[in-house]
Amino acid sequence: MIRLHNIERSYPLGRGQMFYVLRDIDLDIAAGDFVSVMGPSGAGKSTLLHILGMHDHGWTGEYFFDETAVHHLKSKERATLRNAQVGFVFQQYHLLDDLTVYENLDIPLSYRHYSKSERAALVADALDRFQIVGKKDLYPRQLSGGQQQLVGVARAIIASPKVLLADEPTGNLHSSQGEEIMELFRKLNEEGMTIVQVTHSEKNASYGKRIVQLRDGWIV
Repeated sequence: MIRLHNIERSYPLGRGQMFYVLRDIDLDIAAGDFVSVMGPSGAGKSTLLHILGMHDHGWTGEYFFDETAVHHLKSKERATLRNAQVGFVFQQYHLLDDLTVYENLDIPLSYRHYSKSERAALVADALDRFQIVGKKDLYPRQLSGGQQQLVGVARAIIASPKVLLADEPTGNLHSSQGEEIMELFRKLNEEGMTIVQVTHSEKNASYGKRIVQLRDGWIV
C-alpha cells in the first residue's frame, strides 16, 4: 500500500553543507500491516511519520501510496489525498478546546462530502464504538488524558482512512490508560486498519507486527 524508495530529508547548514535527518530510506508497508518505528531522540522517527502523512514536502525520493506517485503531486493534491486516506493520532491529543466531543468528531467529516444525516450517523457510531456516548456534550478540559486520547483515536478513524499514523500516542498517559489505547490499536489492526506508530516504548512497539529501527536517519 505504501512504498518509499530512497527518501531523504535534509536542511542546509550554510557554506554548501547539509544536515540529513533521513538518509536513503526504503520502506514497504502492506495493507493491514502494523509497523512500530523506534530509535533514539533525533533519529528521524517523527520526520518519517510527517513524510508518510504528507505534511512534510521538503524531501526527495519516491513515495507511492496505493500506486499514486505522491512525489509527483502538487501540494493541494497531496492535501486532498491526505485528508481522504490518512488519520493521525498525536501525543498532545490536538482536540479543539472550544468544541464538545461530538463537535470534535464531526469536524473531520465536515471537510468531506457527507450529508448532515450521514455525519450524524457516523458520529453516533463512533461514540457508541468507543463507549463515549456519555461524554458527547463535554469539552476536552472535562476529560481525563485517556478519555481525550480515546476521542483523538475516534476522530482519526471516523472517516475510514486507509492508514492510521500515531506519534507517541501514549506519551502523556498513565500506564493503564496507555495500555487501553494500545489494546484499541491492536483491535483496529485486527479489523484491517493499517497502522504506523512512532514510539520509545518497547512494550508499545511489541503490539506491532514488525519493528523498524532508525539510527541517525538510517534504517538499521
